[in-house]
Amino acid sequence: MKIVSWNVNGIRAIAKKGFAESRLALNSDMLCLQETKAQTAEVEKALALSDHQPLYINHAERKGYSGTAIISEKMPLKVTYDMGVAAHDSEGRIITAEYDRFYLVNVYVPNSGRELVRLDYRSGWDRDFLRYLQQLDHQKPVVACGDFNVAHQAMDLKNPKSNYNKTAGYTQVEIDGFSNILAGGFIDTFRYQHPDEIAYSYWSFRMNARANNVGWRIDYFLISERLEKHLVDSFILPHYMGSDHCPVGIRLDF
Repeated sequence: MKIVSWNVNGIRAIAKKGFAESRLALNSDMLCLQETKAQTAEVEKALALSDHQPLYINHAERKGYSGTAIISEKMPLKVTYDMGVAAHDSEGRIITAEYDRFYLVNVYVPNSGRELVRLDYRSGWDRDFLRYLQQLDHQKPVVACGDFNVAHQAMDLKNPKSNYNKTAGYTQVEIDGFSNILAGGFIDTFRYQHPDEIAYSYWSFRMNARANNVGWRIDYFLISERLEKHLVDSFILPHYMGSDHCPVGIRLDF
């Protein structure tokens, strides 16, 4: 089973940049999208999938902002939206699809914003999201993927010293929030399989960052610890273009 996650930074924009061809080339069983930046009907129109293709969309109340979607080759047993916390549930950030052997959680974690204006909110989100994941994990194993908006270790961004505690995505508060998720029973699959590899999943559109590989690894696949024996591969695909992020994915042996 191959599952891929991609922050597309606007589904309508990337649809004009060869996304249909990229989606087919990815050949995934489940494709999780973040930052669709569109309402449900707009996402459906941009993707132009066949009527029988399972597609699940969660859009933000604010138009042109946030949003997630899952394209699945297999019909889930059940799909739910958000995490049941009113303070977090208006921005279309979570879709959970239940399958026979696991829950798939597609998430677009809030950015702490310029000058870290949303850092306190982000800290509360991380606590509530961990609680949500653990509630699911009590029922069956979890695969959680998406843009977590944090570089967990210094090796996960090009310039750690100049960004530490100054830039959203690399503050100690955000690092600790992610560490708490891992300590709560989850594995960062890419770092687990590639402990020393420098690889990024996001590059700013500014200053030729992608061409110079000045990037961040902020897109992840996390799995419940008891799924470790089923993990075959965890990968990053920087050659896929169209967004300021690239796809990331895993393979499981079921």
